[in-house]
Amino acid sequence: MEVVDGRNPNAKRKREGVFPNGDIDLALLEAVEKSQNAVEALDIRTLKKLVLSFERRLKDNIGARLKYPDQPDRFADSEVELHDELQKLKVLAGAPELYPELVSLNTVPSILNLLGHDNTDIAIDVVQLLQDLTDEDVFDENDEPARVLVDALVDNNVLELLVQNLHRLNDSDPDESAAVHSTLATIENLMEVKPAVAEMVCERTKLLKWLMGKIKVREFDGNKQYASEILAIMLQTSVANQKRLGQMNGVDVLLQAVAMYKSKDPKSSEEAEMLENLFDCLCCLLMPLENKERFVKAEGVELMIIIMKQKKSAYGSAIRALDFAMTKYPPACERFVDVLGLKTAFAAFMGHLEMDVDPLSGVPVLGVAGTILNVRILAGQSGILRGSRRERLLSKFVENECEKIDRLMELYMRYSDRVKAETERMDRLELDDLEMDEEEKYNRKLESGLYTLQLIAVILGHLWCSEHPQMRARIELLLKQQKLTKKDIKDILQGWLGMLVRNFSDIWLASGSGVEYQENIGDVDGPEEMERSQARIQRKL
Repeated sequence: MEVVDGRNPNAKRKREGVFPNGDIDLALLEAVEKSQNAVEALDIRTLKKLVLSFERRLKDNIGARLKYPDQPDRFADSEVELHDELQKLKVLAGAPELYPELVSLNTVPSILNLLGHDNTDIAIDVVQLLQDLTDEDVFDENDEPARVLVDALVDNNVLELLVQNLHRLNDSDPDESAAVHSTLATIENLMEVKPAVAEMVCERTKLLKWLMGKIKVREFDGNKQYASEILAIMLQTSVANQKRLGQMNGVDVLLQAVAMYKSKDPKSSEEAEMLENLFDCLCCLLMPLENKERFVKAEGVELMIIIMKQKKSAYGSAIRALDFAMTKYPPACERFVDVLGLKTAFAAFMGHLEMDVDPLSGVPVLGVAGTILNVRILAGQSGILRGSRRERLLSKFVENECEKIDRLMELYMRYSDRVKAETERMDRLELDDLEMDEEEKYNRKLESGLYTLQLIAVILGHLWCSEHPQMRARIELLLKQQKLTKKDIKDILQGWLGMLVRNFSDIWLASGSGVEYQENIGDVDGPEEMERSQARIQRKL
């Protein structure tokens, strides 16, 4: 709240402490330094004084409003004083070790109740105060005091009150727009200290509905970007939130949001970040089986193919979304084939698409990540499709004298060389007495490209098992040219099988039950599916 000088409204505030010639007033600097020391010396006694003064001003304001409900000028002064007290409380962010004492003084309910104050400016003051008190920089080395404060805030309905206030803020007003951002920042801070808040805020409030409403808006602004980021965080950490948003028509809302970029690129790095957040939300949403079904029914497969054909910056994200949608879900794979998605995927796989350069990063839209995702999609299709659709997929590898098998072998050698180079590098490190356990070695190989290499081997295994004479002859010829044998492919597949077994065992043992296991990986796996996967790999071996 600003106090205007009634005598001269156009008067500018003098820069205190600066002489006309630009020199600095050393006395003022000394006074500032002393005041900073006073803040650093904040103790329980000072805290109690601040709280007592705040409670008095709060009581005065409540009394004035009750006594003169229809005469704003009679309680305006008390609200200016209340505003000042809220500003003073921000100093507590410099002493988080006092948070437990703040909670014990029962000040939290008094502060939070002001989020429903009739004067929106007072509610905005509280939002800003909460953001300062819960800032991640404040909590870095004060975990226990942070938990005490956050628990007290949550117990006193901070989530409900923040979201209720959020719904009455007008984004077109600069001050209220800033308060929207502060509200989202506070919720993010709370989730950082107490991850369970991600589910609590969705269970207890209408935040998901507000976020979807913000994402629907066509115009881009900073709060829309932040809304997409908060939504992504809440979906990444909670299967319950993924299912809840799916039931709220979230798949369709996100498809509409990304469809705005099917034929255009973001205009700024912030807008590009928002688009990436939206795709992150979509991919998280596609983990539960029921949301995959919603994606297919909403023609999400068709939209992703259109985005791929347009060759804009969302290209790679569209491939990623398709990968999530088709993983262990045959109907999505079948729809992909039926709407001629193979043509688009293979054009990118072969490098025939002349990709646009990302205007923000300056790199081609389809890079290594795009190639890897195309390999993932083809590997998934090879293992799931049946009947005429499988024949259509296999026939693609025979076209133009098996050029796609040539490309597959080219990628195989590229990633094989990367893995070998990383293996040799780790061997040299061990000679220098820098020992690594087997798990760390394996993870480093995965990072260097082993996972993609395994996927390529899976595709080659499917092609070989089709018993198509032309494809088998081509694979044998290429192996011979590269001085490789089928045993080399077999060894890679054996490593893939081992990874499946390890991943299954880790998740199964960690969950303790089949129900939890299904929730962890998308509701479609279990011991029977694991056995079928092993059997398929063994047949290829």
